Amino acid sequence: MLDQFITAKKASRGLALISDEKRNEVLNAVADAIQANEAALLEANQDDLSRMEQSNPLYDRLLLTPKRLADIASDMRHVSQLPSPLGRVLKEKTLDNGLHLRRVSVPFGVIGMVFEARPNVAFDVFSLCFKSGNACVLKGGKDADSSNQAIIALIHQVLQQHGIDTGVVQLLPATHEATAAMLNAVGYIDVCIPRGGRKLIDFVRDNAKVPVIETGAGVVHTYFDKDGDLDKGKRIIHNAKTRRVSVCNALDCLIIHKDRIADLPELLAPLAASNVRLYADQAAQSILTGSSYPQQLIEQARENHYGTEFMDYKLAIRTVASLDEAIEHITENGSGHSECIITENPAAAQQFEAQIDAACVYVNAPTSFTDGAQFGLGAEIGISTQKLGPRGPMALEEITTYKWLIEGNGQVRE
Repeated sequence: MLDQFITAKKASRGLALISDEKRNEVLNAVADAIQANEAALLEANQDDLSRMEQSNPLYDRLLLTPKRLADIASDMRHVSQLPSPLGRVLKEKTLDNGLHLRRVSVPFGVIGMVFEARPNVAFDVFSLCFKSGNACVLKGGKDADSSNQAIIALIHQVLQQHGIDTGVVQLLPATHEATAAMLNAVGYIDVCIPRGGRKLIDFVRDNAKVPVIETGAGVVHTYFDKDGDLDKGKRIIHNAKTRRVSVCNALDCLIIHKDRIADLPELLAPLAASNVRLYADQAAQSILTGSSYPQQLIEQARENHYGTEFMDYKLAIRTVASLDEAIEHITENGSGHSECIITENPAAAQQFEAQIDAACVYVNAPTSFTDGAQFGLGAEIGISTQKLGPRGPMALEEITTYKWLIEGNGQVRE
């Protein structure tokens, strides 16, 4: 693995000499290759899927389909069309002594990525890193190893065809030892980004000797305010919960104002078709009992249901007496990922936006929009929940840093 780190570091220097036009040409070629090699990619993915139970919440994350591959190719083409994040002059001035200073955006160098059963991440990370002039070293999980190997082989083939050093993207073995090696690759890995569940993220943060940008698990809430619109609420909650339950922006807990508790059965009615299991507090359970919602899917909530990222067709429900109480519940149980309020009261919306401490705060829109492509970023390398450095969907600008360029004419410091 040391050889892979050395190769990536060397290749990252060569990336600096590749024009943005050439990068875009390569990205479009990879996008074309994805669709041309759809059958081979799906075959490799099926090999991974055959080793996982369909009931596993990670199954949907692991699954590739013709539609998903087409979307991945489309995202890659979108990345190619975005302005280059490199060489932007962020600050410029001339000192009294004549020195000319510029602060210019540059790549990190080598980005290490540790991720679980999401083979689309390999394509997304490559596209963003290549466009931004970064080499990348990927460490996927064993659940997606066949898919990841097929993906990297395809990318390497395109790179070779265009005369690009294949060292710009490396795939480590799907072992715990490889993760440890990456986290200790001081001098080779410039920044490491974990993308997965809480256990993986905590492990990377607690054990890394290289810098880490933390992408947090998504414990996501939606608050239905006393002034919430019922029709909007039904659509928003249904989309946030059921669009894709295994992703980090999926809804985990519905908070409802006590004055609207009578609307709960209708508000949740669309979830019944997906057999969403409800963990309801006492007030919510009393309203749902005897309602049209399937009774076998209603359970009494326990405290450990709050603050849980379900990644499944499960939803906790909490009743509150005020907006302040809703904000307090989110503050205590949220992960700083994505939170939403449904309200027609501008003052309530403003307070929610001001006091909720999360990377993405929504008013009358589902948290399912927390996604780099949806934000117009082309793709994402992850959703950062930390405050130091990038926050929210991380794309091209978020994986660059800067350096100072100082030009003089023989000045010396007294």
